Amino acid sequence: MGKNINLNRNHYLVLGLLCGFLFSFYSPQETTEFGAECPDVTESSENAFVLLRDGEFEPQLNLEQKPMMAKKVVKNIIRPRYYYSELGIREKLFVGVLTTSENVETIATAINRTAAHLVDKIKFFIHADNVKSSFNLKNIVGFTDTREHLRPFHMLKYLADNYLDEYDFFLLLTDTTYVNARMVRRQLQHLSVTLDVYIGTNIGYVTDQDENINESNQNQYCDLNAGIILSSGLIRKVRANLDWCVRNAVSNYHSVNIGKCVKYSAKIKTCHQSWQGVDITSYNIAGYKIYRDFHLIAEQEAFNKAAMVYPITSMDDFYLLHAYYSRVHLKQNTIVKRLLQNDAMQLSNRTLSNDILEVRWPLGVPKSNPPESRHDVVPWVTLNTTHSFMWQSEVNVKRLSAIDEEDIRNVLNKTILHAIRTHPDAEFRGIHTAYKRFDTVRGMDYRLLLNFYDRKRRTMVQKSFEVIKPISLIEIIPSPYVTESTRVALLLPVFESQILEAEQFMELYEKTCMESQDNTFLMLIFFYRAETPSKGDQDVFLPLKNIALALTEKHKQDGSRVAWVSIRLPIDESITFNNSNRYSSSLNVPQTLMNFVAVDLALRKIGLESLVIVCTNSASFRPDFLNRVRMNTIQGFQIFSPIGFMMYPCEWTGLCKLCENCDVGQSSGYFDHDNYDVVSFYSNDYVLARKKLEALLPIVRNDKDILNFISTISSHYSNPTISNIADLFTQSNNKMHVLRAIEPNLRFGRSVINSLSKDHSGKQISEFRCSKQKEKNKCIKVASKKQIGEVFVQYSKQFGSHEFV
Repeated sequence: MGKNINLNRNHYLVLGLLCGFLFSFYSPQETTEFGAECPDVTESSENAFVLLRDGEFEPQLNLEQKPMMAKKVVKNIIRPRYYYSELGIREKLFVGVLTTSENVETIATAINRTAAHLVDKIKFFIHADNVKSSFNLKNIVGFTDTREHLRPFHMLKYLADNYLDEYDFFLLLTDTTYVNARMVRRQLQHLSVTLDVYIGTNIGYVTDQDENINESNQNQYCDLNAGIILSSGLIRKVRANLDWCVRNAVSNYHSVNIGKCVKYSAKIKTCHQSWQGVDITSYNIAGYKIYRDFHLIAEQEAFNKAAMVYPITSMDDFYLLHAYYSRVHLKQNTIVKRLLQNDAMQLSNRTLSNDILEVRWPLGVPKSNPPESRHDVVPWVTLNTTHSFMWQSEVNVKRLSAIDEEDIRNVLNKTILHAIRTHPDAEFRGIHTAYKRFDTVRGMDYRLLLNFYDRKRRTMVQKSFEVIKPISLIEIIPSPYVTESTRVALLLPVFESQILEAEQFMELYEKTCMESQDNTFLMLIFFYRAETPSKGDQDVFLPLKNIALALTEKHKQDGSRVAWVSIRLPIDESITFNNSNRYSSSLNVPQTLMNFVAVDLALRKIGLESLVIVCTNSASFRPDFLNRVRMNTIQGFQIFSPIGFMMYPCEWTGLCKLCENCDVGQSSGYFDHDNYDVVSFYSNDYVLARKKLEALLPIVRNDKDILNFISTISSHYSNPTISNIADLFTQSNNKMHVLRAIEPNLRFGRSVINSLSKDHSGKQISEFRCSKQKEKNKCIKVASKKQIGEVFVQYSKQFGSHEFV
């Protein structure tokens, strides 16, 4: 008989746990599958099992037979360099002139001088066989096709191919047309550039007509002699139909051929003298002689409003018309300016003060800043035409400089003219009082109280005037183009006593210029004495030559090289070097004039278009210094003579810390204003200055000319005024600027440091004296006055009452 067993939910839970434990205990830890698999799959599976056993999992990407690049390549958007290119902003007016080679130097030049500075661009078109390099006019285009009736179409094709997207309107004319460019530009500002424009004077008004022109077509075409204005959109249509225009150009009259082409291409049936309410008129002076009948022509309203005047056959007539229209333009601007000033002064209609509206005289010039204290008050200086009074608290009367005298005379003359213009009965008698004040915000203010004789009332009167020369009026001065990529040729004169300094300079040059692949070139200039050997192992400059060859070979792939020039001095200049010269500002003392010899002979190997800088062995510099030389040396305009920083011999004195890479400071050195050893210039500027002073400074072309150079200088100069290259440019009167400025990246003092490192006892420097008063400024300083004073005070306390000399 069986027994019933009742199991509840707890029993099931315990039984499940037991079964799970037994199953996990008997299950294998590793699983291996056998079968025919691909080798790659098996290898990747084995790698996966290894990663699982190590407890770290790294996903493996299978990139085989999958594209490595996106199917859709994203294109980089290249934006234009300038905003106007991206926005489609174009210049307003291009002028094309049909001329001949016979008129290029005459009336074509007159058109260029009277219109080129008032329009955006101007070109002159002639036949190509007439183009020659002797023309002073450079903006000339020549065509090889000499068929005269096709020349306008060659001009249109040239404009369409080169300037179509750069200008809105094109003005075509002949060389017998004067252009009132200001009037044309002002009228074109009101025209829309989206429409096809064909504006000019009807050909029907021309008396000299071609036989192929019938009367029905006379009013359809614009006259080229009076100027034709075409829009860029119309020229684009003409370019697409140039073949048809050339085939149908049967007339010898350019105006007809252009008109037919425009009519066919743009479907414009007639020439417009007015467009969108804008009139661009011309004036025909046929029957008048300008030199004789100009007073009659100037009274005609059509002439004063004309944008083009034709026909003009004389250069003088071009200049006369330009002067007249310029005066008319100036008068109109003066009237407009006066109206704007009156409107601005009455802007508030006296309901608000001008101080609130910031309306003051003169308009556009700010008022002075109020002084923060009594020490900031800008004083008024009393003056007359020759002297100023109470110029300083210590000076009662001071003579005006030549510039100040000229300035006060100009101010006084303009003030008198203004007074006579506003008061015709006034007669100037003299100055009662005059004051001036220079304000850094406003400029130069004058207050004048002048005496006048009133001829109408027959009495003396005084009138006060306030004159200002504003400093806020900015004048744009054209500046020559300079770039930091110009190749610099460094000239290094080396005497026999400067070999150690030259080796240190070449080491610095390699690190600063050659390793950084700076666009430079170094030329060593060796000065041999008369008895010094220059060949073989006895060559005193042989170590420097070996270093130069090694550096050139090392950096030949970069284009950097070091060359040298050897110069043999005459017996008179082969003096023994005095070690005391190391303590002068110039390392080349007393042979500073030898720099002229070095440059004269070195330029024959460098060329006349090079940027040259003459260096000294005691100098060290940073790369920024060479960029400063490139920017400050301007060909035909300016040379650069930097004022280097003379470093104190800190290791020898112990009064400061030597640090060539640190910023300049009063404790480490000073800017040596008496050192002119470093100067930069362009070769052709130097040659031009040398030729002007060749009678005083003979040019050295070989070693034999050195003796003549020295003897000429000795005969002309007992106290020479030209002692360095910078003086050469100042004395040559060739309008070259000499820029003299401090340069923190140029350091001097290596020669002194080398000399004092061997003079531990200070015997050599103690024997050195600046005997002459004029030479005191040329002696170097070993420490500042503060440092020497501190040493003096320290030793005076140490030795008590001992007297120091």
